[in-house]
Amino acid sequence: MPNDFIISQLPSNKILLEGKEYDFYSGTAYLGMNQDADFKRLLIEGMNCYGMSFGSSRNGNLQLDIYDQAEEKMAHWVGAEKALTVSSGMMAGQVVAQYLKTQNSTFFYAPSSHSANFHEPNVGLPNVSFEAWASNICEEISEKNAPHSVIVCNSCDAIKLSPYHFDWTSTLPQNQSITLIIDDSHGLGITGKNGSGILKQITVNENVRLIVVSSLHKAMGIAGGVVFADNDFIDKLRHTAFFASCSPIAPAYLYAYMHADAIYKKNQQKLKDNIQRFSSQLSDSQTLFNSIENYPVYYSLRDELYDFLFQKGIFIYSFAYPIKTGKPNTRIVLSSWHTSSQIDYLIDKVKEFCKVAEV
Repeated sequence: MPNDFIISQLPSNKILLEGKEYDFYSGTAYLGMNQDADFKRLLIEGMNCYGMSFGSSRNGNLQLDIYDQAEEKMAHWVGAEKALTVSSGMMAGQVVAQYLKTQNSTFFYAPSSHSANFHEPNVGLPNVSFEAWASNICEEISEKNAPHSVIVCNSCDAIKLSPYHFDWTSTLPQNQSITLIIDDSHGLGITGKNGSGILKQITVNENVRLIVVSSLHKAMGIAGGVVFADNDFIDKLRHTAFFASCSPIAPAYLYAYMHADAIYKKNQQKLKDNIQRFSSQLSDSQTLFNSIENYPVYYSLRDELYDFLFQKGIFIYSFAYPIKTGKPNTRIVLSSWHTSSQIDYLIDKVKEFCKVAEV
């Protein structure tokens, strides 16, 4: 059965494929913001105020107030000194990577690091587990003794759902200049206190500069990206030609963000409820999935689960990423937009699969 389909509507909790309706458990819209009616209304208000886009440089001689306002709010939310928004998560990673590339930096990448943060077009990643890499990175940094070391990693494994631990960040060498970049694209909005993500959970020594980059497209439903760091580093990024030459986020999205606290809170609670409802019924099916506690993604090595659920009217994530020719990643992705009855139907069919497949 082919896994690739083309549709003419934005997915929500259901999609229409070849005239048939399916429950949709894929994508990264964890909070369902891109189909939230209240958020749409705020976005329209923002468009009426600021237009549909703003193609000017953020460093031009005419600037919009909404950018500084939204960045101040985001920084306070996650616990950073300062935030800088850009047009995508890829751009967030690249504005940081390309600046650090000019600073005589030596880069160290964790397994499965996202290509948005590569300082070169192609980077070889370690072929070991995150735990194995983390247990050796401090020694590797010490032995290399580079003028400036840059460590790059993701905040979590959102593909295969292996839990990441960050105790090692507080034991990095204290006699070297180090920058730690964490990509929190799959955590921001749904992990940490009030969805504030990874930053408050990381401990580093004074010689380590901590930077968090993230897409805002996923849980937050904002077409853009963001960098969180100290004041000095953000100011340096603001004055790079790379940043100055990039068009920013459409300001209407930041207007919506500024007024959407209650919407985010509502959808975060709904997602927590859906995770609890699904996970609490998985006791007989635990061996089918890798999962992280309180996280809305469930990875399975049993790729035939996709075909089985498809026949039952359920469409889940199953494709190779990031390289199309690789092994499919088969995952169930929960969202705030799923109803209780959908969750119950899903778990019923998962249990049915376990019986048939003798899981």
